[in-house]
Amino acid sequence: MKSVQTEILMIGTELLLGQIEDTNATYMARTLAANGVNLYWKTTVGDNAGRIIDALRLGLSRSDVILCSGGLGPTVDDITRDCVAEVLDAPLEYHSDLFEVIAERFRRRNRPLSENNKRQAMLPRGAAPIHNANGTAPGLIAESEKGVIACMPGVPHELKPMLDNIVIPYLSWRFHIRNVIHYRVLKVRGMGESRVDAAIGDLIAKQSNPTVGLLASPEAVRVRITARAATVEQAEAIIDPIDAAVRMRLEGLAACIDRE
Repeated sequence: MKSVQTEILMIGTELLLGQIEDTNATYMARTLAANGVNLYWKTTVGDNAGRIIDALRLGLSRSDVILCSGGLGPTVDDITRDCVAEVLDAPLEYHSDLFEVIAERFRRRNRPLSENNKRQAMLPRGAAPIHNANGTAPGLIAESEKGVIACMPGVPHELKPMLDNIVIPYLSWRFHIRNVIHYRVLKVRGMGESRVDAAIGDLIAKQSNPTVGLLASPEAVRVRITARAATVEQAEAIIDPIDAAVRMRLEGLAACIDRE
């Protein structure tokens, strides 16, 4: 089976306005890598149906899985479900059992339940709900011949357990993922990015597992060595010889080479 290709779609105008920091994307990327899932694209889009639909269609044209964050609340601008239904040609259907779970949560908190909360009990036809233990909005996983779309709330403490406990195990089962993606970072001080590239550029160009990449920062140039393997220990063993080669190439040129 070919390696699964995944992308994440972050939904919310507040992200584009810089009103909140997108910590969900960072958490999702790290979690996917730790579980061997290839992440190739990240898109951020506002609460606009046309643009969300365009992003979903583009995502399904190039990826096996799209993981969405945001837009599952009860208000009129929470339109992720509607957009997924449109893209998959799977009309929204009301689920009374989901609404009962939502209503019970409101009763336990002694909070009034509004009619618009019924929106959160709507799912695209054929989609499976993801239980939300920390909020009212269930997530969803929708499979189709076009690909898989999994949607989670934008609230971090609601998204994280859904991703960890439901979505990642589902992806591992659905796509037979048995690997991890592990990386090591070397911090090279006293040497510019162009000089580091000149010294190890052939390693960057030729390696496929592990891969080697550079990231410049004010205090150091970071050399990231990333490997895919069945376990972290096996990935470390793959990384070790490239780590040694990088250090040998830069010995005497850099002021200091540290492992981050």
